[in-house]
Amino acid sequence: MEPIVLAYVGVAFMVGLSGIGSAYGLTICGNAVVGAMKKAPEKMGSYIGLSALPSSQGLYGFVAYMMVQQYLIADISWINAAGIFGAGLLMGFAGLFSAIRQGQVCAAGVAATAAGHNVFAATMVMAVFPELYAILALVVSILIAGTFGG
Repeated sequence: MEPIVLAYVGVAFMVGLSGIGSAYGLTICGNAVVGAMKKAPEKMGSYIGLSALPSSQGLYGFVAYMMVQQYLIADISWINAAGIFGAGLLMGFAGLFSAIRQGQVCAAGVAATAAGHNVFAATMVMAVFPELYAILALVVSILIAGTFGG
């Protein structure tokens, strides 16, 4: 196997898994929004604010790709390919799971808001916690790319 193949598998994990996580997280919260619209349609602004949060992990995966893209060359070294693969696993799985869990937190906030509870701000704060791990994975992926030789 050529090292470039390993690097591209890493990119697939990086972008694919974080995007899949965002899609799942958005769907989880979107389903809650549909149910909440039946109870309290006037709170749609709050619902949209919460339901959009899980989309960021997919963007982080794309940003991580942009950071390693310049190293995806035909004669990439094994060490750089392994670094991209590792960064891809890290970013992909952190993005996948944090987006799904963030969607669940946001869905609970949507349901509570629809039930008449004033929990929008608290839900936003709680939803940041799973996202911090996707941000951490992005930062580590950037730091990994920073170690590659030109």
